[in-house]
Amino acid sequence: MLKITDFEGTWQISRVITDRLAGQTGQLDGVATFTRTDGNTLAYVEEGTLQLADGPKLQATRPYRWHFGDDVVAMTFADGSAFHSFVPEGYVEGTEHDCGDDTYAVRYDFIPWPRWRAVWVVSGPRKDYTSVTEFTR
Repeated sequence: MLKITDFEGTWQISRVITDRLAGQTGQLDGVATFTRTDGNTLAYVEEGTLQLADGPKLQATRPYRWHFGDDVVAMTFADGSAFHSFVPEGYVEGTEHDCGDDTYAVRYDFIPWPRWRAVWVVSGPRKDYTSVTEFTR
């Protein structure tokens, strides 16, 4: 099982977003930085350049908190509200997150460590997209 020290530091990220509702694809390239804030918590901040279809390139940033327990990571939004949790090993599903009528479902692939991937499938009346993020050192 991966530990907090395995994630600390800076990762290159490359994300492909396939938006079925809008009929377009987007790309985000940047970095994700994990910084320890206490004994079992990492502050996660991703920063990058996002381009949706042929639109302009935009600067994007998103913060989260990763709280490491004995065998699970509980991920929260920066304000501390719950997002989802997962076991940091192998090829594993995280818990789903409901946002209004839309549902966020994630699967992590840690098998090719130190490369890893997060695949989000978001569905509902307002959203229908898949987001695949590759993390590399």
